[in-house]
Amino acid sequence: MNVPVWVWFAVIGGLLVVLAFDLWIVDRGEAKEFSLKQAGFWVGFYVTLAVLFGIGLWIIAGPTPAGQFFAGYLTEYSLSIDNLFVFYIIMTRFAVPKVHQHKVLLIGILMALVMRGIFIAIGAAALANFGWLFYVFGVFLIYTAVQLVRQFGKEEHLEENAVLRWARRVLPHTDDYVGSKIIVKVDGKRLVTPLLIVMIAIGTTDLLFALDSIPAIFGLTTDAFIVFTANAFALMGLRQLYFLLGGLLQRLVYLSFGLAFILGFIGVKLILEALHSSGVSWAPTVPIWLSLSIIVLTMIVTTVVSLIKARRDNRAGKENTTPASVEQG
Repeated sequence: MNVPVWVWFAVIGGLLVVLAFDLWIVDRGEAKEFSLKQAGFWVGFYVTLAVLFGIGLWIIAGPTPAGQFFAGYLTEYSLSIDNLFVFYIIMTRFAVPKVHQHKVLLIGILMALVMRGIFIAIGAAALANFGWLFYVFGVFLIYTAVQLVRQFGKEEHLEENAVLRWARRVLPHTDDYVGSKIIVKVDGKRLVTPLLIVMIAIGTTDLLFALDSIPAIFGLTTDAFIVFTANAFALMGLRQLYFLLGGLLQRLVYLSFGLAFILGFIGVKLILEALHSSGVSWAPTVPIWLSLSIIVLTMIVTTVVSLIKARRDNRAGKENTTPASVEQG
């Protein structure tokens, strides 16, 4: 899809205006915790924006680009839910006050959006010039899917990346948080607060997650505009989703299996379509409607089965504790 430059600027400008409005609404006045009602409203708002954008794309460019956008958006959003586990670990490890967590997530996600934009541009240019990269991406996605299954049940932990280690070592920082301030002046010296370190942790950690999510969406479409907008809309509602899901994250026990299936499916799809483009007659191409259907069905089944498992475990736990409580009585 040939997108004029002005459309790129218009879309990016519009997204920045929405994010600025979001930040102004949430952060005006004294710092306060992000309520469940607020989170629900903003998640619904950003999902509605994504749907309207997809419908507009359908009207202007046709069903195929719109289908690619929705498939890419759902894939990125699904993979982003997995990111929330690590974001929770980061928040806990750095003991970020709840009243400042939404600001940390917003700035961190903005950093991730900029870095993802650069990564997408490089990836699109590379794929346009080196067709064999489709095979590399396909194999990598299948490998990532296998790793997700193998890591099922293991406790997630935060491994500090090189950028975060550099920031903690080089940037002079205060030991404690100073309200919502990122930079403060102490004894005539400018110091950063732990809030900036956490933002760097969120942004750079998300970039590491992009190493599998970006190849996944390139497996659905090679259009850089659709890849970027799908990523942008998925990331924009991510911080509100963090607060909305809350304890539900711990109940999505089979999420990794669902994500593994999606990544494996897209990996196989990439390899088959690369073979088809190379003239292999038996290799089929997977239509976008089928990809979209499989992604949606996989996430529905994963969520339902996870919640059923969590409910059964909860009931079993209550049954096991009941005899003990009766004896004590």
